[in-house]
Amino acid sequence: MPTKALILIEGHRLNGPLHVQAAQHRGLHPITLAANPAQYHYLAAEGHEAIRVDTGNLDELIRECSQVRANYDIAGITGFAGDDESIPASVGKLCQYFDLPGPNPASIELCCDKFVQRQLLAGAGISVPVYRVATNATEVETFAAEIGLPVILKPALGSGSIGVRLCRNADEVAEHTTFLLGGRHIWRSSPRILVEEFVQGPHYCANIMGDEVIAIAAAEFGPPPHFVIREYTFPAPLTDDEYERIADVSLSCLRALDLGWGPTNIEFRWTKRGPVVIEVNPRMAGGDPRLIQLAYGVDLVTEHIKLVIGEEWDLRKKHSQTVACRVLVPDRDGILNGMDGSSRAAALPGVVEVKLYIEPKTPVVRKGDYRDSIGHVIAASPCPAETEAVLQRAVDLIDSSITPFPNLGE
Repeated sequence: MPTKALILIEGHRLNGPLHVQAAQHRGLHPITLAANPAQYHYLAAEGHEAIRVDTGNLDELIRECSQVRANYDIAGITGFAGDDESIPASVGKLCQYFDLPGPNPASIELCCDKFVQRQLLAGAGISVPVYRVATNATEVETFAAEIGLPVILKPALGSGSIGVRLCRNADEVAEHTTFLLGGRHIWRSSPRILVEEFVQGPHYCANIMGDEVIAIAAAEFGPPPHFVIREYTFPAPLTDDEYERIADVSLSCLRALDLGWGPTNIEFRWTKRGPVVIEVNPRMAGGDPRLIQLAYGVDLVTEHIKLVIGEEWDLRKKHSQTVACRVLVPDRDGILNGMDGSSRAAALPGVVEVKLYIEPKTPVVRKGDYRDSIGHVIAASPCPAETEAVLQRAVDLIDSSITPFPNLGE
């Protein structure tokens, strides 16, 4: 009888290793199909099987999966969006082709188009930011004036805050429009820019499996005009009523977008008009499964794999504590010499993990999105104040040494 394989389309710096390990623990052989397997360092480091294939080409994915099936029994297929939001839909199409459990690809594709997503949510009576979609600079300028500054400009397709910027005046609108349309941003389809109201208020993220809200996190961003996550805290400091309102709106989003299979992550801002939906992502949030497992004892990755291979899952919470994660982001561009103090930080009571994503002597060039993060620190305790205090002490011990690039113009 052939070995059962779990096929993973592309990888993920945080969730990828968790899926590989969870698959192996269930007796599955994980095989990663990726356009560039070398970018996922954990694959080579642990000797995991990886196959190079154009993951943007469904026919090639089908052909490669068919070849895998000649040697293995394919138990399931799943994957990670990364920079390419088309991957979750491709996963759904592969699952349909090979008659495996999976998400509805049509619903995933609609959800991943932020303009269509906004239309469907607003049509269902769900509160979203005021928005327009533009295809040229004149439309961007006109819509920004109609909505009223400041506004957020973002590609209609994309993830990880790539190309997303807060524009506080007309000059910033023109500058970022030029960036998006002038050849510096990579478009995977015809350029469309979402121009939307800057909704202000505390930021929350609901983590959902199937049609069950598992956890809600509080999230903080770094300084504008970019939206680079600085910190996550589970559970979010919400009243029972606030939690229920976010949970209810989350389930309304699933119904409006015809989702509800597997993981979904929904971002909110809490405003005077209550929870406003910023974005619905039909996938697992990066890094959150680890934090949720620490906070509640629910292993979302393992339970997701169970769903993918057709087994029954168990989403019951085992315990409850406060977990916080601080994302380490450089304050300048240059060559990373090292991260002093990480060992001392990791040794502090209450610190669960100090993880660095890049090696010393690596060039650091900030882009204003998720790719700016160079590491994280996680702390946990029964008390929210204690968790935050431990986290801050750990972060204060870490000093990143970065040598600026030489100024060739001088």
